[in-house]
Amino acid sequence: MKKQVDFTIGLCFLLQSVLLVDIIALIYKMLVINLKNIINEICSLVKECGKVVLNADRAKMAIDIKSGVTDLVTEYDKKIQGQLQLGLKKILPEAKFIGEEGSNDELTDDGYAFVVDPIDGTTNFIKDYHHSAISVALLKGKDVVAGIVYNPYLDELFSAIKGEGAFCNGNKTSVSSQPMSKALVLFGTSPYDKDLFPKTIEVLSEYFNQALDIRRSGSAALDLCTVACGRAELYFELQVSPWDFAAGKLIVEESGGVVTTLDGAPLSFDGKTTILAKNNVI
Repeated sequence: MKKQVDFTIGLCFLLQSVLLVDIIALIYKMLVINLKNIINEICSLVKECGKVVLNADRAKMAIDIKSGVTDLVTEYDKKIQGQLQLGLKKILPEAKFIGEEGSNDELTDDGYAFVVDPIDGTTNFIKDYHHSAISVALLKGKDVVAGIVYNPYLDELFSAIKGEGAFCNGNKTSVSSQPMSKALVLFGTSPYDKDLFPKTIEVLSEYFNQALDIRRSGSAALDLCTVACGRAELYFELQVSPWDFAAGKLIVEESGGVVTTLDGAPLSFDGKTTILAKNNVI
């Protein structure tokens, strides 16, 4: 009789355990599906903002100076950030908002937050250089769970969900497997702090002597995506802000790459930082 009772108790415990695992799996699946739905809505919003970039009237465009003569903001940066803030609030009302232009919420260790660069590559945009992007990252605490970078000029939309891979226009992206000797190295000049330029050239010189060639594009977000999809092997810059790298960081990592500070430490969202993104061979 005791054995039968023990067996019955054990069976009930097993069924409860299996049921609990199924419930947890179902909840996780629901969360992932919801996140995917959110990302789809953000992608649609970002594409709408891309039309503002493409249809900008440069003849009448207002340009303001922020921290210095190389730190510029246009009326379209402000317009797109406003459009994003309004749209993202509708998509995820509880999320905080942190953007390059204007006042921001405080980033905390819990809850959701959007980190946004309305036009990454503003100088390129002003000069009609056709290499700028809209960047939106969704953070849970200080962990990036989703990222979108959109280049309206090429109609290329890069996206990633943590643990779900990264994509460009629906096609899975992957970093290259080329060594440094065959690498294309991308770099930023940190134009807002020209005192960093000699150090930038010093680091660049070291990479140039080892790599195939070097490139400077003027958009950190797009440089990160370029590494993510294997068009280049490495990108570095001595000073970037969270809105410059938040979305691109996840896209590189979900493509199999590595993103750290120049010293190899984890990136911080608390302020400006160095950055180094590369494939997993270099």
